[in-house]
Amino acid sequence: MSRNEGALVGFTAVTNLADGIGRVALPMAAVGLTSSPALITGVGVTLTLPWLLASLHAGVLADRGDRRRLAVVANLVRLGAVGVLLAAALAGLLSLPLLYATGLTLGVAEVVASAAIGALVPAAVPARRLTRANAWIAGAETLMNEFAGPAVGGLLVGIGLSVALGSAGVGFALGAVLLALLVGRFRAATQPAREPTSVGGEIREGLAFLWNHRLLRTLNLTITVLGASWAAWLALLPVYATHVLRLDASGYGLLISAIGVGGLMGALTTSLVNRLLGVRWALFADLVGTFLMVFVPAVLPDAWAVGAAAFVGGMGGTLWSVNSRTIAQTIVPDRLLGRYTAAGRMLAYGAMPIASLAAGLIAQFAGVRIAFALFAALALVLVIPFLRAVTPAALAESETDHEKVAESGNSTGKAAVN
Repeated sequence: MSRNEGALVGFTAVTNLADGIGRVALPMAAVGLTSSPALITGVGVTLTLPWLLASLHAGVLADRGDRRRLAVVANLVRLGAVGVLLAAALAGLLSLPLLYATGLTLGVAEVVASAAIGALVPAAVPARRLTRANAWIAGAETLMNEFAGPAVGGLLVGIGLSVALGSAGVGFALGAVLLALLVGRFRAATQPAREPTSVGGEIREGLAFLWNHRLLRTLNLTITVLGASWAAWLALLPVYATHVLRLDASGYGLLISAIGVGGLMGALTTSLVNRLLGVRWALFADLVGTFLMVFVPAVLPDAWAVGAAAFVGGMGGTLWSVNSRTIAQTIVPDRLLGRYTAAGRMLAYGAMPIASLAAGLIAQFAGVRIAFALFAALALVLVIPFLRAVTPAALAESETDHEKVAESGNSTGKAAVN
């Protein structure tokens, strides 16, 4: 692994671990201040709402300036927000408004850092190694965000809230240091000569590029629906695990961790799966995995079966993340990459709270297994549009772009060395 790849994977690992700790620590801090479920849940909402509200503007920032500097600043903002909350906790001055403000600050900073790093990867890694780098990055995201982060966060909160907040702060500080190790130029490519545009105009340009490219549009709409199914699974699982499967807290935790283990396996085997099946069917594996993840609980209320399906879903999710990112990084012009990345994540992450709410309402009135079945049907509907748009010809065209980028990257690298 090259220096840049190591720095990016390390940054992803430590910041996602810190995010995972924060997602546990902030709601638990709220539990000590109020018994209202709505107010406690609201803390979690502040961490995710910025994906819906701030993603497009974060993409513009990533395309206007130095992407590494933007990610460093975002990480320092996260460090500052955690530091303020830690000081308040030590002084006995915690309050719900402060928790909400901290959650929003952390959420916005995460969105900005995500847009900057997503657009920065092709400039930091040679095109021939993009798939491998994306696999390691996606693996680090899944392992730390879905598995290690919440587990470590729960352990640290048990020791003390200040310990958890301090550990998250160390993770954000270390992330900023790792970004300083990157070598290269990370400012977006120069825009073609034209009249200056407003922020709104730049956002529309990014959205138009995504929408007008059939392959990219299909990939983004597909992952939006699949992400909604994932969100529904996560929202329904607590009730399903306790009332249907009769599991205790440790059993519930094992079911959740199956996604993370599957995601790590997907990261380790992406290159092999791509060689054996091809990129098209590796992407299709996520449709199959997500369908099974939400369908099995509807028809087979067995903990082992549900866990196995979650493992397959996690593996398929990583295969999708790695390949879809690599495709986008080779098709999207560098000057639009920040806006494209942010728009795609706004669609995918923005649909999640809506799907969670819908799943809860369906379960309330029709039953939890019916809710699982409906979201499984939703995932199944994607099969025909996916196969029509994600064709060998469309992927071959992206592969041609990949080779052109690789040749350009090699020439640039030689020029930089000289």
